Amino acid sequence: MVCPHQVEWGGLVEGDSALGSRSAAEASTIRPTLKDVAREANVSQKTASRVLNEERYVRPEVRDRVKEAILRLGYRSNDVARTLKLGTTRTIGLVIADISNPFYASCAQGVARVARRRGYTVVLSASDEGLQEEREYVELLVRQRIAGLLLVPAAGDHGYLSSERSRGLPIVALDRPLVGVDSDCVIVENEAGMRAMTAHLVAHGCRRIAILCGSPDIYTYGTRLQGYRRALETAGIDERIRIINPTVEGATAATLELMSEPDPPDSICCVSNRVTVGVLAALVRLGVSVPDDLAVIGFDDFELSDVVRPRVTMVRQPAIELGMRAATLLIDRVEGLESGPPRTVTLPVKLMIRDSCGTHESGTQEAQCELGGQDGHDVPDGQG
Repeated sequence: MVCPHQVEWGGLVEGDSALGSRSAAEASTIRPTLKDVAREANVSQKTASRVLNEERYVRPEVRDRVKEAILRLGYRSNDVARTLKLGTTRTIGLVIADISNPFYASCAQGVARVARRRGYTVVLSASDEGLQEEREYVELLVRQRIAGLLLVPAAGDHGYLSSERSRGLPIVALDRPLVGVDSDCVIVENEAGMRAMTAHLVAHGCRRIAILCGSPDIYTYGTRLQGYRRALETAGIDERIRIINPTVEGATAATLELMSEPDPPDSICCVSNRVTVGVLAALVRLGVSVPDDLAVIGFDDFELSDVVRPRVTMVRQPAIELGMRAATLLIDRVEGLESGPPRTVTLPVKLMIRDSCGTHESGTQEAQCELGGQDGHDVPDGQG
């Protein structure tokens, strides 16, 4: 699947057909070649190639003549030929965890925004949280001679990427760090966000605070679970942890079980947007009133959280910025603008305080609490 934001770019292309020898009808249906551009501009093919590749040592008047010929003929470069010459393309591979998750869609939007501005195409794949599926997609992308790789890592060891790193392929991990191989990484303040969520419930009188969490083997879930535990340890409150399949259906089933226990929770921390939706669906089915009977708080804000009633208190991640920062770092590596050892960029999150924890009357404006610093921070690899 190719991202919709694509940019055509100049490159060396060889051709042997002549536009001047074609009829008008043929010229309207056959793509002009570099040879046609050279003939139209009255220059050699080598000179036309230098203009396309933005090389030096071409007189300004000659450069203008070639560019005018390109526009008149509607010439488009052949990326395949340039790949054969240079060994890479101006294509970025992006492998995300779940193509249907709005969070990853926003990350991809940020990646595409930067790629388009800097003249790259994005090829998008989804691993569905499977390490083997991820590896197959990466191998396919590498065979297509991508310039660099952006990856939301599945759980497990990524030592298989070491050979590609040693061959010079720039790799940036997005949302989660890689295990088993050094690389740049762009993440958010997961632990701080969940710690603030849990402390928010404690501050408003909740004492039976459950968390519905995906597998701790996945970095984001593991660090958020750590934030929950630290907040409860500080408050002297017992943990109520449920490790679930973090889908809407999995969260719904887990909530139905929790609420049927003899001593059900008085509040639920949701580890992701989909878990939050599943919890709310179960509570509607049970006729449980939020926040009167149960407080609900979630990680990873989504559009409808401010539309449903009650409005849901959530931690908001800067998803688009996450994608933009990762793409910028990757392209800087590709183009030699970024050097040095791998580093980790950590972005802040915001606690969006609304109504689902019983802290506001209806109609109260939402409050924002930023966690983790104003602009994020960089940490050298191995020190984060």
